[in-house]
Amino acid sequence: MASEPPTAAVVIIGNEVLSGRTPDANLQFLAQRLALRGIRLREARIVRDVEEDIIAAVDALRRHCDYVFTTGGIGPTHDDITAAAIARVFGVALHRSEEAARRLRLHYGDAGLNPARLRMADVPEGAALLDNPVSAAPGFRVGNVFVLPGVPMIMRAMFEALEGQLRAGPPIASRQVSAFTTESGIAGPLREVQDRHPTVEIGSYPFLRGGRFGVSLVARGEDADAVAAAARAIAAMLAQAGIEPIVDDADAAG
Repeated sequence: MASEPPTAAVVIIGNEVLSGRTPDANLQFLAQRLALRGIRLREARIVRDVEEDIIAAVDALRRHCDYVFTTGGIGPTHDDITAAAIARVFGVALHRSEEAARRLRLHYGDAGLNPARLRMADVPEGAALLDNPVSAAPGFRVGNVFVLPGVPMIMRAMFEALEGQLRAGPPIASRQVSAFTTESGIAGPLREVQDRHPTVEIGSYPFLRGGRFGVSLVARGEDADAVAAAARAIAAMLAQAGIEPIVDDADAAG
């Protein structure tokens, strides 16, 4: 429904991420930027460079999220199979985009545009190209699926170029209150605070700082006043327990 906040999912594609050789740097960026636009990130999956796995993940997520973003697998090598997988998801052919080839030729020149690089012009039939202001090789969009590269610098630039296409939702307000205490020590009173503020999502996140254990309590929601009230209630709950709260600055994006 149009009145509901838009939702999104992310599919991270790459054996190198699953093997631990390459840490993923894209999910955090996408989650933060989507939150700024009021888009709720509902799920993230990491899948192998296996066509059937990519198809299964994307096809499932596109059916219950407004947007799906994939990262990785659209480069020039043999294991870059994301474009072919997305074509199968939508039941269309993979074809050579003349416009994508033109962009690559402008970037690399005729001499530099070898067959491997030209593979990056192969997209599903009917796909809309996504501008790549860094290295020219475009991503693409089919339906509600946005296909982005895995290289963080390029992915971020491409997302910034496309985010105007996304329907925005109500911004997500966030407040954080931290304290040097344990989760078990405040679990009961924290539950009572949550029960009194049902429209606000309250999360508990342990940390270790300067050799001391602590907890960051984060209140998130669409109503900034309700979120602020919940944060005040958290701080009061800690103070009543004899625990000094550390009230952090408001984080408008959550």
